[in-house]
Amino acid sequence: MAKAGKTEGSGTEPEITPDYWDEACKHLGKRDRVMRKLIPQFGEGRLQSRGDAFTTLARSIVGQQISVKAAQSVWDRFVALVKEQSTRLAPASVLALDTPTMRSAGLSARKVEYLSDLAQHFESGTVHVGQWQQMDDEAIIDELVAIRGIGRWTAEMFLIFHLMRPNVLPLDDLGLLKGISLNYFSGEPVSRAEAREVGDAWAPFRSVATWYIWRSLDPLPVDY
Repeated sequence: MAKAGKTEGSGTEPEITPDYWDEACKHLGKRDRVMRKLIPQFGEGRLQSRGDAFTTLARSIVGQQISVKAAQSVWDRFVALVKEQSTRLAPASVLALDTPTMRSAGLSARKVEYLSDLAQHFESGTVHVGQWQQMDDEAIIDELVAIRGIGRWTAEMFLIFHLMRPNVLPLDDLGLLKGISLNYFSGEPVSRAEAREVGDAWAPFRSVATWYIWRSLDPLPVDY
């Protein structure tokens, strides 16, 4: 389902890209007039996944409701604190930190609670990471939204960007709705039902089409 791409430099995680991407682009180009025009504009660009599941979800919690720049700063301080105790970011190493220490990285009290709950779910085996490849999307979403601080949108972003599931349609994503409005409805507002109808034509590669819709709004690759 995925293949390793180039490593950007020593010490960085290898980038993983989906092996279904070329097939998806051909399928979407045949089925959808907008995709037929959009896809060629972005050349070899494609979805990439880095890091492990716990790190990806922890970063999503840290970044909630703050700017990308602020999130990176808090994340760097948080990782540095963890690595004073352990060689790597892992659930057990997060649980070993007390609240004042975590707050010193710039985390709110609520985000400290969320990160601790995330670590507890992973450490206790409540989330079945080793079985996710065999589980369907909704079953994984159900496990993730049981963790404090993770809603459906975050779970869907995780399915797209980390697990690289091919057929996710994140109808709570404002960028997706805006992109469908501009590309399919001449800028007129669209309802979730209208967006779902457009997305149904993209199956079984709705994640790929969503990625191109995001790119139509911002040419820089979406990263998560």
